Amino acid sequence: MRIRTFGYFLTEAFKSLRRNSWIGLASVGTMAVSLIIVGVSLLLVINTNNLASKLESNVQISAFIKDDVDLEQARALESKILSINGIANIEFISKDRALEEFRRQLGDQSRMVRALGGNNPLPHSYRITVKDPKQVKPIALKIAKIAGIEKVNYGQGVIERLFAVTKWVRAIGVAVIVLLALAAIFLIATTIRLTVFARRKEIQIMKMIGATNWFIRWPFLLEGMILGFVGALLAVIVVCFAYLTLADYLQRDLAFMGLRTDMRFLINISASLLGVGTFLGAVGSGISMHKFLRV
Repeated sequence: MRIRTFGYFLTEAFKSLRRNSWIGLASVGTMAVSLIIVGVSLLLVINTNNLASKLESNVQISAFIKDDVDLEQARALESKILSINGIANIEFISKDRALEEFRRQLGDQSRMVRALGGNNPLPHSYRITVKDPKQVKPIALKIAKIAGIEKVNYGQGVIERLFAVTKWVRAIGVAVIVLLALAAIFLIATTIRLTVFARRKEIQIMKMIGATNWFIRWPFLLEGMILGFVGALLAVIVVCFAYLTLADYLQRDLAFMGLRTDMRFLINISASLLGVGTFLGAVGSGISMHKFLRV
């Protein structure tokens, strides 16, 4: 495409925007609202996945050793546990250390430990972290079969429900984003169709005198892309401002939520919304033009 021709298309696009300013504002507003919802859904899905990943990565297996196994034999079990594929980290917890941790957990009630009369009923144990959280159950079952291991605990039942919930959250989040993107295409196509309809006779005349479909289509595509970009820019401003405000509040009062606020993350989200807005504007214009190019 020549620069002069592109300049003509761009000029025609801005002329159309000036002539149909109210329709253009409606298109920008429609795109902005749609992308605000898409942006909020995207941030919700990303942060939910981030939180779910943190919960999954913190899943540990606790392997308790039989009482008749002495300290040396208990430590020797480490090599057998490490022989199982998928182990990321292993930590031995002696009976004395377990009792001390129990005393700290009791806090003001630590005098209850003295009631034991110097006896330590807690067993030696191992805390095990796996490479893939989804392999917790099969690895735990293998550890339970090792001689000298009395009991294995990995949050049975809770872990399965956690993985099921995170799976559904991710699937629903992706579905919501796709549906909202389709809704945005429909809305932008509907509003731009009004612009095309107002110029339908002009389009028919251009077709009759030999203008190609793409020569007619380009100004409308550029118009849709401009409207989509401006709407996306408004959405980026609203979403980023609201998100940073919410993140600041949560970090003060609900620090465990751990919302992502790094600049690279926000730039990627903003660039994605701007790209999606521009693309949807072009797609909406293309859909609107299809009917009027069949002369």
